[in-house]
Amino acid sequence: MKILVTGGTGYIGSHTVVELIQKGHECVIVDNLYNSCEKVLDRIKEICGVKPTFYNVDIRYKEALEKVFIENKFDAVIHFAGLKAVGESVKIPLTYYENNISGSINLYELMEKYDVNNLVFSSSATVYGNSFKAPFKEEYGRGTTTNPYGTSKLMNEIIIEDYSHARKELSAVLLRYFNPVGAHKSGLIGEKPNGIPNNLMPYIADVANGKLECLRVFGDDYDTPDGTGVRDYIHVVDLAKAHVLAIEYADKHKGCETINIGTGVGYSVLDIVNAYKKANNIDIPYKIVERRPGDIATCYADTKKASELLGFKAQYGIEDMCKDSYNFIKKNPDGIN
Repeated sequence: MKILVTGGTGYIGSHTVVELIQKGHECVIVDNLYNSCEKVLDRIKEICGVKPTFYNVDIRYKEALEKVFIENKFDAVIHFAGLKAVGESVKIPLTYYENNISGSINLYELMEKYDVNNLVFSSSATVYGNSFKAPFKEEYGRGTTTNPYGTSKLMNEIIIEDYSHARKELSAVLLRYFNPVGAHKSGLIGEKPNGIPNNLMPYIADVANGKLECLRVFGDDYDTPDGTGVRDYIHVVDLAKAHVLAIEYADKHKGCETINIGTGVGYSVLDIVNAYKKANNIDIPYKIVERRPGDIATCYADTKKASELLGFKAQYGIEDMCKDSYNFIKKNPDGIN
């Protein structure tokens, strides 16, 4: 298939492009390079021998995005483009809604105009909010979200579901993924956000690499075994493979499916800190600070539906995640630039 990947030079997008190419699909990437860079394209080529077509386009600008559809006939779209940090979203909510909602609607309208009927949307476990008890099941529906990032994902899910009812030829898969971490085994692509990271693993990696003095752990008074937040961490390569399975599923089925992508196992912040130390034989100094607005205590997936519909099961464990994260940051201390 010829697949448009929005946000394809980003962390999850770039790993997914690699897996798609290795499965024989042709990828066209649209990205505004807000939190990535064009050199990622060369890294993708180094891994799999093919440099994907690239457009430096912000999906909020519909005319520029339409040019991509005019110049290419797509079979499917995988939609990653958007802002993604929970803590940041609480501080700048309008920016999150403009990016993650308005840009997405532009994309869906162009899909209809140019008769592209297969969509995989990058959703998030944040749509469950704090309304349910882990493990989170798709049948729970959506809860009351605790931050604008989660709300923007929830709103996109509703938009796509409503749209799929109105447009019967559309096939959409909403992947609710949990906490992607790690990097490609080669160390050529991985996660190195601009500035101080908002997510745990890249924060730990910056401490491990000497970029930051110590890790700030947001709260140790949650109702969890050690008081720190518990999350379902999934290796980014496993997550990328799930997107390949999802787009192939969408090509054969109509309607809209929501599917969790995780491991089904929850680890606390301190579990991850200790695993990182052990896997890489390094020290990770940390200090406990106040809880962060928008965070919940425990979040991990029920993975039964992913197994049944997609045949998906995560292959990598927490040691692989920690080793691959550190391997990438050692090779790319300042990220890919």
